[in-house]
Amino acid sequence: MKNTLDLFQRITNDLLKDEKENPVTQYIPSSELFKTLDLSLKDTPLDEDEFEKIVKELVFASPRTATNGFFNQLFGGRNDKAILGELLSVILNNSMYTYKAAGPQIGVEKVILREVCDMIGWDKNADGTLAPGGSMTNFMSMLMARDAAIATVKYQGVQQKMMVYTSKESHYSIPKNAAFCGIGRDNVRYIPTNEKGELDVTSLKEQIEQDVQNGGIPIMVNLTAGTTVLGAFDPIRPVSEICKKYNMWLHVDGAYCGSTLFSKKYRHLIDGIELVDSFSFNAHKMIGTPLSCSIIVAKDKKHLYNSFSNDASYLYQTDHDEFNLGKTSLQCGRRNDALKFWTLWKSVGTSGLEKIVDHQFALADTAREYVRNHKDYEMYSYDNSIAICFNYKGIPARDICTLLYEHSELLVGYGTFQGDEFIRLVTINAQNDHQDILNFFEKLEQFVAVNHNLFSLEATT
Repeated sequence: MKNTLDLFQRITNDLLKDEKENPVTQYIPSSELFKTLDLSLKDTPLDEDEFEKIVKELVFASPRTATNGFFNQLFGGRNDKAILGELLSVILNNSMYTYKAAGPQIGVEKVILREVCDMIGWDKNADGTLAPGGSMTNFMSMLMARDAAIATVKYQGVQQKMMVYTSKESHYSIPKNAAFCGIGRDNVRYIPTNEKGELDVTSLKEQIEQDVQNGGIPIMVNLTAGTTVLGAFDPIRPVSEICKKYNMWLHVDGAYCGSTLFSKKYRHLIDGIELVDSFSFNAHKMIGTPLSCSIIVAKDKKHLYNSFSNDASYLYQTDHDEFNLGKTSLQCGRRNDALKFWTLWKSVGTSGLEKIVDHQFALADTAREYVRNHKDYEMYSYDNSIAICFNYKGIPARDICTLLYEHSELLVGYGTFQGDEFIRLVTINAQNDHQDILNFFEKLEQFVAVNHNLFSLEATT
């Protein structure tokens, strides 16, 4: 083990050094991947030197998601205290379903969940769990909504037509989850949004009324705190009133930007969060822990037990159910995703998490100000978002993003909204500073200037 840890340290040190000079790794076309890297598996073992060489080549060829050249996905950066927790969780290798298997690590998860519930404003009946990603926490919310609406469904199966409501800009996991839990993709109602990408409450109300008149059973509204493209926040309070009227479950998918919970300045973006039935956020996004760290909390923990608990005498043999977290989890064996969040939170305090969140909005303000003050840019997004959507000199967004990637300059993506396509810059890496944002635009502009003929060719082919 000591030799292997020394190997890990050598590779890591070399990577960190190289990232400073090369924030974007050399592009390898997928068609050339297996010719470029030795990924083959063989019957005979490698000697240590050859093994180290091949592993290092793989690491150095992988996308560098923690550098100031990565703006592509809704995560990024590298927080050292969170990484410490991740590495320790790997070494400890606890499974989080029972106190017998995880011991004090159960306490780590419970403390995090309790603190989150308290911050929302819920009482001691609230609780939650961790899951591998926002798609899974959305799935769990839908299962709880289904089971809360019709108590017999988990025994007899879905026998009635249920409806789920979500905005047109919501995450793609919603229709998948509807298929998984028997509601059906065709029974997901996509509600229009306003020009900012926020769910239109009037349209939601009209659609629910129509479905009720047609004999359907509305069971859930899914709101989004930070839509994938524009980073918009759906209104909670007025939708809560509608859900109360029709006895519907209200979930807020805050996978992207639900961590505004930690910010006094931006908490208003999720105003009314205490009124919902369930809420989820990804600490591996705005908070900056390593992937994955997805949290879902429910206002009444009875729904967690009702939907996910199942007797297993071979497993739950000691301690109270409160410390056997498999009783409230969709999974059985489950890695310890709480520890990395705990080591970060413990080291910087709640005020430190607030600074992390606020800094990302400040970086976004820098980017928006730059776009608005330069005539070659056209803005498509709005304030109070860490997504900055724009086009440059009328060049198709996908051309710029693809060529920047293939030339190993920057990793940034593009998106669409109401027929417009644009570059989407996300300022979710809290390790970046304001100069890194300005450097992004400088590099983009220089690249376009140097490769102008290439862009003209792309536009005509």
